[in-house]
Amino acid sequence: MSRWHTMAQVSTASKDSDALSKDLKTHGFRFVGSTTVSAFMQAVGMVHDRLLECSYRRVVTR
Repeated sequence: MSRWHTMAQVSTASKDSDALSKDLKTHGFRFVGSTTVSAFMQAVGMVHDRLLECSYRRVVTR
């Protein structure tokens, strides 16, 4: 779970998204850079990068 206070602190990629991106490319996927994979991971709930002040954060962490 993140501890971000501002959007400037949130990264657009991570070691996990780098690894998943590389693995997908070895299986023939295209246009799956680390930033795209990081956004996908956030969208499906694999990572939790909400700001501490986000009103939805409390709902997601239950």
